[in-house]
Amino acid sequence: MAAKQTKQDKREQGAKPIAVNRRARHDYEIEDRLEAGIVLSGTEVKSLREGRASLAEAFVSIDRRNEIWLENANIPEYLNGTWTNHAPKRKRKLLLHAQQIEKLARQTQAKGYTIVPLSLYFKDGRVKVEIALARGKREFDKRQALREAQDKREAQREMRLRNMRH
Repeated sequence: MAAKQTKQDKREQGAKPIAVNRRARHDYEIEDRLEAGIVLSGTEVKSLREGRASLAEAFVSIDRRNEIWLENANIPEYLNGTWTNHAPKRKRKLLLHAQQIEKLARQTQAKGYTIVPLSLYFKDGRVKVEIALARGKREFDKRQALREAQDKREAQREMRLRNMRH
């Protein structure tokens, strides 16, 4: 006889990416990463399951009550939703331990540091946000990083062509 499957067994396993903030890696030097839970409504989860989300303009803030919020993240309305649909760019509470929030608050007091969302993904059936403590890059640093990446690509291309000839 087959054992009865529990709800825990049926739940998705592993991580499934939804949205990635590529701009954050270009504009900031990533120092420290954290995984946070996020408080969502039902239609938001359904919209995320369709893979519809954007973190392009999103940022993270900490309020006076030591609560951490994801702001300006765009989760479009669920297409099959009714009047209970959510606002696409509403503030969404992030779930972290109090000590983690206090540590982030202390670190962001330093000049040039901020908290940015890096990615949004499903992990074992729950939506998670990867956030990072980051320092803004100067324009010169951004240009230098692009130049280094381009030089690396050109070097790999040359090696590949040289290996093809021999």
